[in-house]
Amino acid sequence: MVTIAASKDKRKAKRAAEEGFEILIGPSKLTRFEKARIVGARSLQLAMGAPPFVPIDESVRDSIALAMMELASDALPISIRRSLPNGHSQDIPIKYLL
Repeated sequence: MVTIAASKDKRKAKRAAEEGFEILIGPSKLTRFEKARIVGARSLQLAMGAPPFVPIDESVRDSIALAMMELASDALPISIRRSLPNGHSQDIPIKYLL
């Protein structure tokens, strides 16, 4: 399992490097706190009537499940801002973290 995770991280890093982007702050994957924040915010938007970015199945009736589907399908145009205590920050598009 460790080799699978390592190879997935290498693929993400290679994808980012090919496009000229480097993650300088934090881990190379989406943290559970960032994921919770994204799913919660997007779920609220969907509950208030925002149009979904993915086709909706008849079985999905929950805005949280729909937000998680959008996140898993890489359909959200979101960037994560990671900051350091010294004031430096980096905006990372979510496609490099999934």
